[in-house]
Amino acid sequence: MDDSRSFSQTINLILLCSFLFGLQDLALADPPYPLCSNNTINNSLNSSFQTNLNNLLSLLPLNASVSKYNNISYGNGTDRVYAQYMCLDYVTNENCQDCTTAASQAIMNLCPSRTEAVVWEEVCQLRYSNTNFFGQLNVADNIGKDNVLNMSDPVHFQSTVDDKLRNLTKIAAFNSSANMYATGEEPFATDDIVYALVQCTLDLSPDDCNKCLEAAIKDVSSICYGSRGARLLSRSCYLRYELYAFYEGANESSVPAKNQPTSAGGGRKIWVIVVLTIGSAFLVVMLLVSTLYSVAMKGNRKVQLHNIGDPHNKDFQEQYFEGLDELKVHDASFDLATINSATYNFSNTNLLGQGGFGPVYKGVLPGGKEVAVKRLSSLSEQGTLEFTNEVLLILKLQHKNLVRLLGFCVDQQEKLLVYEFMPNNSLEVVLFDPKKRAQLTWSKRLSIINGIARGILYLHEDSRLRIIHRDLKASNVLLDFDMNPKISDFGMARIFAGAEGEANTARIVGTYGYMAPEYAMEGLYSIKSDVFSFGVLLLEIITGRRNAGFHQSKRAPNLVAYAWHLWNEGNALELMDPLLTDGLPDEFLRFIHIGLLCVQEDAFERPTMSSVVVMLKGETVTLAQPQQPPFSVGRFAEHHQTLTRSCSVNGLTNSSIAPR
Repeated sequence: MDDSRSFSQTINLILLCSFLFGLQDLALADPPYPLCSNNTINNSLNSSFQTNLNNLLSLLPLNASVSKYNNISYGNGTDRVYAQYMCLDYVTNENCQDCTTAASQAIMNLCPSRTEAVVWEEVCQLRYSNTNFFGQLNVADNIGKDNVLNMSDPVHFQSTVDDKLRNLTKIAAFNSSANMYATGEEPFATDDIVYALVQCTLDLSPDDCNKCLEAAIKDVSSICYGSRGARLLSRSCYLRYELYAFYEGANESSVPAKNQPTSAGGGRKIWVIVVLTIGSAFLVVMLLVSTLYSVAMKGNRKVQLHNIGDPHNKDFQEQYFEGLDELKVHDASFDLATINSATYNFSNTNLLGQGGFGPVYKGVLPGGKEVAVKRLSSLSEQGTLEFTNEVLLILKLQHKNLVRLLGFCVDQQEKLLVYEFMPNNSLEVVLFDPKKRAQLTWSKRLSIINGIARGILYLHEDSRLRIIHRDLKASNVLLDFDMNPKISDFGMARIFAGAEGEANTARIVGTYGYMAPEYAMEGLYSIKSDVFSFGVLLLEIITGRRNAGFHQSKRAPNLVAYAWHLWNEGNALELMDPLLTDGLPDEFLRFIHIGLLCVQEDAFERPTMSSVVVMLKGETVTLAQPQQPPFSVGRFAEHHQTLTRSCSVNGLTNSSIAPR
């Protein structure tokens, strides 16, 4: 009892110390920095505006995973919400998504029930309003945050900073390839270097970007005069300078030791870091000692412990062998020793790629047969249920455009699937490599499209079960020796019984960019969800371009939105892959048309896969006029500024997402 009380007291001490140290960080007022409107939402709990806002904020991180900037609106009439996020250009898409997620939570917590708000995180900013602000310059209420330590020669230093910021402003605003972003370094005195960054929201015109940054420079010079580092937070732009390399790509080797990072909280953080370092070390030692003591006491009490692979561990048995009896009735089981030998103990030289649930290795079985082995990652979200689902599912499927499962292995922590080997890897590897894509002639691309369509049609209508794949994408289409397509990765597939055709799930799985809007936003999926994914894939195959990340070169949020835009202007041939030499313009336009029919926002309007197969085969079939695809947001090039059924301001197209 005394031992237990001592351990409990130690833990309480640790928690108390952690809390007290946390208060020091809070006192420094680090991000997020909120700016909340005084106007509140009437009847906020029941407000349609609040509901639309909640839905929109939950959607933004999905957009941020593929685009570092976006404008988007949600709802109708007076309850419509307009939102914009911007991540600093140097951050990764993953960090952008994380930052936007944090900003979405912060803006709800710090500005509850407001009609307008903006919040700045460390590498992103998020803004929403009940009025349309897209494309409108706003430099009101700019906020300056500075390092409280000042330079010994503030006049000379501020002049150097201002000059550098103005030079970067011209680059960001008027250099079309800069994407309204610029960074640079400027030596100061003998051993200091000023690192600076400027960025504008992409909905601004070049002149407005210049005006925003000039106003920001004026404000930061006034508010943060002579400070060793500062940032200026504006609704329409952002700037920052420091005496250390705070952005990716800066020459950090030239940073003097005395100028290493001090955040916007300033020099006050130096002593906090020292205290936290000493305190953290002390707490770690205390925690380690307490943990070792606790384990030793448990050992003295002779409590029986099990290794994770211990056959006597019932929890392990339930976790790893659920469904195994059902698998064993099929004569397709491999032993682990055979697979270890085939893959040279999962050697990196045999690694083919990274699947959704773990790595895939090439193997050679006794007798020389080549196989692909999918090894479930221990950190993967695919549990035994999905594993069992995939094995049982594929064993029941027989079609030339579906990958063939040769067997499986379940051995303690290992879950393995053994497939037929595809020598040409995945469609993604071939399609998005300019050199390899040259192998894909127009006729070969049509063959791949038709093969994928027939494979999906088999899943939807022709197999003994009605199956929705839910994760159809280029990396899940494998190519055999003759470039014939075979659909793979059935871990997320859903089986429907009889005439059942739609379901709802709280667990959204799949790949953003290929997911239908009703699935991404509401968890609703049906056979029309696969049709949407097929439409995206079709457009990627005939254009040779990725859907996600397309905006980087064409200033559009994605390939689907850009294809829709060009289609309505009569300029869809601009999307034709320049590597194609045997494609006919009329045939290319027909396939663009079919792709746009598949990616319509309204699932009801999308064709079934049986209709798609007929469309792909017959030139005599009359095609309906496609309706607008979802998420038509982004910034288009200046010569493409009119978008049918969309709102465009200064070349930025905003989605109109109506709640169902």
